[in-house]
Amino acid sequence: MTERGTSARGARGRPDEEGRSIPADGTGLGGAAVGGDPDAVRNGTAGRTAGRSAGGPVDGVVNGAPDGAVDGAVDGSPLAPPAAPVTASAGASVTPAPDRGAVIGGGLTWLATWSWRILLIAFGAILFGLVVGALWPIVLPVLLGVILATVLRPPVRWLVERRVPPALAALVVLVGALLVLGGIIMLIAPQVAGQSDEIAAGVTGGLGQIQQWVSGPPFNLGEGQIGGVLDSITRQLQASASTIAGSVLTGVSAFANGLLNIVLAVVLAFFFVKDGPRFLPWVTRVTGARAGRHVAGVLERAWRTLGGFIRTQALVAFVDAFFIGLGLVILGVPLALPLAVLTFFGGFVPIVGALVAGALSVLVALVTKGFTTALIVLAIIIAVQQLEGNVLQPILQSRSLNLHGAVVLLAVTAGGAIWGIAGAFLAVPVAAVAAEVLRYIGEEIDRRAGARAAPPSDEPEGPDGDPPERDRSLGAPADETARIPADDGGPGPVRRPSPEA
Repeated sequence: MTERGTSARGARGRPDEEGRSIPADGTGLGGAAVGGDPDAVRNGTAGRTAGRSAGGPVDGVVNGAPDGAVDGAVDGSPLAPPAAPVTASAGASVTPAPDRGAVIGGGLTWLATWSWRILLIAFGAILFGLVVGALWPIVLPVLLGVILATVLRPPVRWLVERRVPPALAALVVLVGALLVLGGIIMLIAPQVAGQSDEIAAGVTGGLGQIQQWVSGPPFNLGEGQIGGVLDSITRQLQASASTIAGSVLTGVSAFANGLLNIVLAVVLAFFFVKDGPRFLPWVTRVTGARAGRHVAGVLERAWRTLGGFIRTQALVAFVDAFFIGLGLVILGVPLALPLAVLTFFGGFVPIVGALVAGALSVLVALVTKGFTTALIVLAIIIAVQQLEGNVLQPILQSRSLNLHGAVVLLAVTAGGAIWGIAGAFLAVPVAAVAAEVLRYIGEEIDRRAGARAAPPSDEPEGPDGDPPERDRSLGAPADETARIPADDGGPGPVRRPSPEA
């Protein structure tokens, strides 16, 4: 009986700690094989059952493992836990890298989006240029009036601060400026008229010297050949008489239009100077508080840029005219004062104006005083231009314009090609204003981008120099003590488990 009872108990299995029978063939309570290890059975299946009945954690089971996963089970068996995702660090999954097709597609999408935007901007710029070209008879006097107002505004403001009415102050300053300009013209006109005969004689003598030069070696042109060339030139001029007459009429019309534009610019400058302080508030009211702030800011910067350009160019042009005129007087070149005045006004057209005025001075010295004097004048002009380009302009214009020399040269060339002398004169201030507008836009973009960025953290850095990792759901460091609901429903300080736990 003992032997039968023992074999019966072996068939039925031995009882566990709670009195339940476990089959001896290694199957657990749920019918899953545990490899015949009694400890695995007690700590695995039986422990899970006990844990479920008690409502607590299961002893011997991997935390977070699904039902049926037992510690120590072979991978791939029904009791093995599922494969965990690949992680770069505890608690952070790695996003798989996109393939080449996705990267190329994203780049093409970005390129297509910005290409349409660039095309729209280019179309808008072309349309703006066409509108300005159609309204150029109105735009030109307005621009000239604004530039003139930047020159007249400081003395007008000085008078207004001393209780002079704005209209009277603007009128006094404007009339005074016109009187000064008229006085300069009256001063140089008699010299030009008095020395015109000397200039004509010098030109005739210069032509005779050229004729003698080409008659000798290495050209050895005879009198007949030179006469034939002169006769050919005369016939071409006679054949082009109608064209020349048309050009003269066009020049007279252009001069009349220029004079009308100057008069209109002076009148507009008077109103700009008189009513200037009320202009920005009016713009703010018209455009609204939100857009008016930006429009007013851009206009203020444009006004300061134009004023700085005019004052800087006036100082640089005065230095050029003074030293070049002084050299012409010392060398005894005729028309020294008119050439100095021409150099002063040519200085307001950077690079090109000084070049034209200097070339004219060298030409006058050549036809009146000879080749040696012309070389000396050329050396003086080059020295003054080097002083201007390397000393004066970097010091004075860096604060007012902040434009590269290549940008200035291209702007003058484009302005002269499109709108002639007026375009060459207005090219640099317009380019400076456009650059200032772009700077303002860039500053606004940086300001908005900085406002949307997160403020810097005052927390101490981690061991690697980085701030401690935050729990994004609660906004606190991961290792910080937080108050979360306890098991009994009441609040209590609980230490967050680290990701490695």
